[in-house]
Amino acid sequence: MKKSTYIPDGSTPLLERFINTMMMRGKKSVSRRILHDAFIEIGKVGAQGQDPERVFEKAIENVKPSMEVKPKRIGGAVYQIPVEVKSNRQVSLAFRWIIAAARGVKGKPMAKKLSSVLLEAAAGAGPAVKKRDDVHRMAQANKAFAHFAKY
Repeated sequence: MKKSTYIPDGSTPLLERFINTMMMRGKKSVSRRILHDAFIEIGKVGAQGQDPERVFEKAIENVKPSMEVKPKRIGGAVYQIPVEVKSNRQVSLAFRWIIAAARGVKGKPMAKKLSSVLLEAAAGAGPAVKKRDDVHRMAQANKAFAHFAKY
């Protein structure tokens, strides 16, 4: 099946993919408005002269995992085997972790929560980056089982 290539003005394929990931119950306009409001908030709150799209791209780059563990059953035991993450999955996981971190904050509108999580992630801190570090730590701890990856 061929992927759609329509991209609205002033948007990028990465932003459109993030909007689709954030969308709930098919409400793309709501998702698009939340991201737009978050970008306005980043422009206000962030350091002077920070471009919200650059902050967004930097946040995604900081949250993308390079390694993860996959469970594999070998001889009746289940081993957590570290594997490299493909680039498409890296972006998907980064999106999910950023959105989950934003949804986990209570008591603020979603746009404010998303902007704060994106700013933290761009700075290399916050819950989304912590999640990436946890996944990397798990892969590092199970490095001894890497030879099972060939099975």
